[in-house]
Amino acid sequence: MKAAPAKKPLIRVAVVESDPLRFVGFRALFDSEPDFELISASLPDISTLANLDLVVLGNRNGQNLFDLMTSLKASRPDLRIIVTGSGKDEETILKAIASGAKGYLDEAASPIEFVQAIRMVNQGSVWAPRHLLSMLIERVSAVPGRIFPGSHTAFTVREKEVLKMLVEGRANKEIGAALGIEVRTVKAHVAKLMRKVGVQNRIALSVQAITRSLVPR
Repeated sequence: MKAAPAKKPLIRVAVVESDPLRFVGFRALFDSEPDFELISASLPDISTLANLDLVVLGNRNGQNLFDLMTSLKASRPDLRIIVTGSGKDEETILKAIASGAKGYLDEAASPIEFVQAIRMVNQGSVWAPRHLLSMLIERVSAVPGRIFPGSHTAFTVREKEVLKMLVEGRANKEIGAALGIEVRTVKAHVAKLMRKVGVQNRIALSVQAITRSLVPR
């Protein structure tokens, strides 16, 4: 007798949407994915939901995306977030990723793209259109021709800790409190990281860290 195929572990996805019909649409969209468990949730629910793998965050109806991201990250700093929206400009998508989102999908994306995005982000990768991400990196990179410095860039243990928290969207004060160091020390680490990576601003540093997998997720 053939052994039964191993069941895939469940991927628990919380859908935060102001329109309840959107959740119904997501449930229908993922009906053919037996390992997806969808939960309709509000922001306050997120902090209490156990074994949650990622959040699909709708960006609509005038809501401030970055306020929502801050709220989610405050309660669950390691939570993986995919932002969905319609017709968002490049700056908004870049800021969402730099603020801690692990993916962005246009709400008009195909069902296959939604499924792929959730699986990729659940595995620790970042999901964004490659051409768009390349264009954004080009725009935020301060030094032409040095978008991707040598991959052998070496970081100290402390620099890795600071960089990981920076990618999660944490402010200098939050990083300092978590690591037990002064804010000025955090700023010194960030400045050194920017020199090593070859960029001149925090957003570019975050994007480089994400796209080059400089920190584990």
